[in-house]
Amino acid sequence: MSHLTYYNYDGVGTHNRDKFHYSQAVRIGDRIECSGQGGWDPKTGEIYREINAQIDQAFANVELTLKNAGGKGWEQVFRVNSYHVPINNEALEAMVRNFKKYMPNHNPLWTCVGVTRLGEDDMRVEIEVVAHDPSS
Repeated sequence: MSHLTYYNYDGVGTHNRDKFHYSQAVRIGDRIECSGQGGWDPKTGEIYREINAQIDQAFANVELTLKNAGGKGWEQVFRVNSYHVPINNEALEAMVRNFKKYMPNHNPLWTCVGVTRLGEDDMRVEIEVVAHDPSS
């Protein structure tokens, strides 16, 4: 897959690349696909405990990942998959609040799934996206 360009932001992105052998984003033509972003501090990796803070930070990490890959951020996102432990009304309300904040002018496709566990013990949300960046 040497024809694809992979991206990892400084901090957690490069740490996870080295430790777990995966990338935060890949560019495929005019698309950017983003691996699941959690509610961690992007520099230290500390995972926020409170669900609203964790979801807010996951959205900020998606924005960071997309921009690191040369995109404009959430305004280019057309597909969202979110994974939740647990899935409940508080989590859904936090997701919708962030959709309205980051994408006030469009409604993306969204698949929302409850799961039993995510990549790290304290993770309660993971958000992956696909963005269209025609200017690339």
